[in-house]
Amino acid sequence: MTYDLIIKGATVVTASDTFDADIAVSKGKIAAVGKFSEGNGAAKASKTIEAKGLVAIPGGIDVHTHFDMPFMGATTADDFATGSAGAVFGGTTSVVDFAIQKKGESLRQALDTWHGKAQGKSLVDYAFHMIVVDLPDNRVKEMDAMVDEGVSSFKLFMAYPGIFMSDDATIFRALSRTKENGGMICMHAENGGVIDLLVKKALAEGKIEPKYHALTRPMSAEAEATRRAIALAEMAGVPIYIVHLSAGDAMEEVRRARERGVSAFAETCPQYLYLSYEDYERPGFEGAKFVMSPPLRPRGNEERLWRGLARDWLQVVSTDHCSFCMKATGAKPGKELGKADFSKIPNGAPGVETRMLLLWDAVQKGRLSANRFVEVASTAPARLFGLYPRKGTLSPGADADIVLIDPKKKHTISAKTHHTAVDYNPYEGKTVAGSIAHVFIRGTHMVQGGKFIGRKGHGQFLKRPPRNFS
Repeated sequence: MTYDLIIKGATVVTASDTFDADIAVSKGKIAAVGKFSEGNGAAKASKTIEAKGLVAIPGGIDVHTHFDMPFMGATTADDFATGSAGAVFGGTTSVVDFAIQKKGESLRQALDTWHGKAQGKSLVDYAFHMIVVDLPDNRVKEMDAMVDEGVSSFKLFMAYPGIFMSDDATIFRALSRTKENGGMICMHAENGGVIDLLVKKALAEGKIEPKYHALTRPMSAEAEATRRAIALAEMAGVPIYIVHLSAGDAMEEVRRARERGVSAFAETCPQYLYLSYEDYERPGFEGAKFVMSPPLRPRGNEERLWRGLARDWLQVVSTDHCSFCMKATGAKPGKELGKADFSKIPNGAPGVETRMLLLWDAVQKGRLSANRFVEVASTAPARLFGLYPRKGTLSPGADADIVLIDPKKKHTISAKTHHTAVDYNPYEGKTVAGSIAHVFIRGTHMVQGGKFIGRKGHGQFLKRPPRNFS
């Protein structure tokens, strides 16, 4: 038999198994996995990649990105073209971005806007969550239409009063509707009302430096909101997914809920595993690079999160890629908007290009098994958000989204060499134990040896079904 592509002799790593094998690709799908490319009856292919010494994993799935997002008087440096470039060079082959409803706008209008931002620009396959900010009773059924359109998850905020924040009644209304339509609520869990008062108090006392962003958003504000979000989901009888969980105390709320049988899920992000509050204490305005919500936590908290990842108290690692430049770029303001007031620093940091190698480095250092790495970076996101088994696995019939990692070639992270449009990198100068050798999306060779060889606009919209778990 002749295939379009054969990857020969790789060490294949899935969420459950590790073995040496060849991978055959035909018409954008994985056709076979096994030892079939040697001997008299060897399979043939139009293209062959010799992969001995390389590790083959399913393409990374980042279920939390913000491309071309307006927020706090600025717009992210990365649109779908540059953000997806960072993704593919970093071994991520699918993203789930956030379409944002404006006050008074229908969910349909918001979805159309984000389709316009992504279509023809994204290098990687993409799906959408819907950020809901306006949900009176007469608009609730719009959620059903979104599920029919393949947007089967909705994000609500317990933070950012006057911008995104929803009250408990609105949150419960949305949760209850997902029981009918099979959607899932993704929750930004911080006590926004209390944080707002703490911010005003700090500013009144003349505390304007970036570090006060963290000091006015305590871990207890995240833990309390996480506990409340889970309680609301329990009352509605539906699953809930906590986004960008940063605090060990909040993780404990998820763990306890899961132990009593609640369908509670949570993601964390590399910044909470590798960075800490100490980064806010950098001289001058450097701490603004790390202003994100929730903020970085005191050193030692990351050990709790690593332990939670290994024990499945946390199920996913995403990035919350939200890349505001430090300085204005053309007509785009940057984080300098908050030089005289930390509360005006656009919240967010880049990460879509570095996630996979940072996690692989953790494998090399013994923090995670290789199988758990694949689970939290690809398979679990695919399962939770309706992409499995099309994505997140190296099994026959799945999309041929394949990443080959060279475990012997080190990579140094730097803004000088990354492929996103942002003017800094939070992990500047960090050397990780591995590099991305090849990336395939639906069988198309996108990256080889650090060079882009794919097709611009290759990414396709991923229509996701209603959830199929309880």
